[in-house]
Amino acid sequence: MGQKLVIVESPAKAKTISKYLGKNYKVKASMGHVRDLPKSQLGVDIDNDYEPKYITIRGKGTLLAELRKEAKKSDKVYLATDPDREGEAISWHLLKALKINEEDECRIVFNEITKNAVKGAIKEARKVNQHVVDAQQARRVLDRLVGYKISPILWRKVKWGLSAGRVQSVTLNMICKREEEIKGFVPEEYWTIESLVYKNNEKNSFPIRLASKNNKKISITGEQQCKNVVDELKNGEYVVKKVRKTEKSKNPLPPFTTSTFQQEAYKKLNFTTKRTMSIAQQLYEGVDVKGHGTVGLISYMRTDSVRISTEAQLSAKEFISNNFGDEYIPESPRNFKGKKNIQDAHEAIRPTYIELSPELIKESLKPEQFKIYNLIWKRFMASQMASCIMDTISISIYNGDYKFKASGSTVKFEGFMKVYEYSTDDEKNNIQLPDLNEEEILKCKEVLEKQHFTQPPARFSEASLIKTLEENGIGRPSTYAPIVSTLLGRGYVEREKKTLLPTELGLIVNDIVSEYFKQIVDVDFTASMEDNLDSIEEGNTEWKKVVDAFYSPLSELIDKAEKEIAKITIEDKVSDIPCDKCGKLMVIKKGRFGDFLACPGYPECKNTKQIQTELDIPCPKCGGKIVQRRSKKGRTFYGCNNYPECDFVSWDEPTDKKCPVCESLMVVKNNKKLGEFYQCPNKECKHIEEKAKDESNE
Repeated sequence: MGQKLVIVESPAKAKTISKYLGKNYKVKASMGHVRDLPKSQLGVDIDNDYEPKYITIRGKGTLLAELRKEAKKSDKVYLATDPDREGEAISWHLLKALKINEEDECRIVFNEITKNAVKGAIKEARKVNQHVVDAQQARRVLDRLVGYKISPILWRKVKWGLSAGRVQSVTLNMICKREEEIKGFVPEEYWTIESLVYKNNEKNSFPIRLASKNNKKISITGEQQCKNVVDELKNGEYVVKKVRKTEKSKNPLPPFTTSTFQQEAYKKLNFTTKRTMSIAQQLYEGVDVKGHGTVGLISYMRTDSVRISTEAQLSAKEFISNNFGDEYIPESPRNFKGKKNIQDAHEAIRPTYIELSPELIKESLKPEQFKIYNLIWKRFMASQMASCIMDTISISIYNGDYKFKASGSTVKFEGFMKVYEYSTDDEKNNIQLPDLNEEEILKCKEVLEKQHFTQPPARFSEASLIKTLEENGIGRPSTYAPIVSTLLGRGYVEREKKTLLPTELGLIVNDIVSEYFKQIVDVDFTASMEDNLDSIEEGNTEWKKVVDAFYSPLSELIDKAEKEIAKITIEDKVSDIPCDKCGKLMVIKKGRFGDFLACPGYPECKNTKQIQTELDIPCPKCGGKIVQRRSKKGRTFYGCNNYPECDFVSWDEPTDKKCPVCESLMVVKNNKKLGEFYQCPNKECKHIEEKAKDESNE
């Protein structure tokens, strides 16, 4: 039996697959793409029906020579790149570079790297799917035309190094529009009223909220109106008019798609989309697990499907029965409905081996790998479990014409909530209610009136931006993380706490692109282009026709923009800090990790400095001043201005507040449960104090 060559993208994936195949198989890595459009030129022959000009990627020549050598020695070559458009395109480029016959059934795909999946894929080898390749070619050519035709205009008119992109520009536009809405927002005053009531002969009170008057929703817009209502309530009595008790089933959420996975990792773990996908890639390609060797722990993580294979469902059922009991198994297997136009060849993100629970393999995983695997494993497991049963109670209480409401719930049977909890907005308002009877009169302990103002729409976080992109049909699972990274990397957007804020540069670029290239920033147009790419993949549309329909009108707009856009100069902000070397006042520049100081005398003087924000807090070690700095990776930390003589350093913001237990200077911490709070940094103490609300809102 002759040698067979299997080519994958990465060495990690090669290592895992090698374990499952016999000695007649050799597994090599292509290290991603081997051919692409050239960086030095457009690489698309517009006059020759948009024919792409592919070249070997710089630095890949030696690797390709090795692959050709191995391919010649092999009786059969299998292309086992990822099961999506990009993976299909990599296989096609390898097929061309290695001169494999296009009719050869050399393409193998698997959604998980397990022994059964890999061996099964080899038995079902097929031809490279040209329709899927063409969808990727169309996307690549479209992106190249937008990037290489519009970006140079931005270089010449605004600043060197700027870029526009087919999906990048519409996303930037969404962020800028949100900022406009926030700045133009006019807050409106409104008031809410709650009464703290209690049963006769009982001490514990519970809150009820004012909902309506004369069966119409009540709107209180001023203080005097509120006081009038409160006065009326004080003269009346609170009578329970309706008590409704029901049993409610709460169903589990579907297993993760790429979008929901990135959103949840951001909310629960505070991981950026880029970090989340990088860790997931490691878990997919294979991790060394004690007693098991190298194991691919999760299925493919770029997917918009919520489908689960029958085999995975049966494995989950067996695990649930053995570890939780049969009562935790649903009456019938759970099958979730996905959205239209999804690439449903994939499954949802799930563990490949259900029996490898997170706690069981924790020692074999890095802390961040464990967190991600734990999230995926629990979400999938919960999705296959019985519903949570809740006893709910909702009450209506009247005081004259005014109707109050309250609701509460208790868990009767945990079901999936034993593994994975989530709360709906209604449940967040639930309270503990006593047993009440209709027509029962309650006593009022206090009436609470509260002034509010309507809030502007929130800035996008990475999670909410990805959710909005998905809802609008913009981008695909493989593009969500790169979009955010590109906008941050170009300096068009910056992070402010957990939100994304457009920079001055981002606003200028968006104004130009929005005025001269309206299609590029149109949400519906971008979404329809994604539909066109799906249509190409399905074999219903010719890819070059899609490119021509997009580019022909765009080329006219490019000519117009080149003539009409005036040169824009972005002046650097001058600081009051003189340059140590030449004495000129340094200017504030934007870099990869935020703002920094640079000498305006560049290139004669190349002096640069970090911008240090001084806190009015003494250093606990030497009495110097605490300053805010940035690490090489852009992370904020705090140190002493007497460094290197003083080596005080802290990742958390120090304060001048002394710990009442050990007198160390406390630091500011933040988590989802407590919000901002003070904590003693002394490991032997770790005393915690709540931060006052007025302090947190400063």
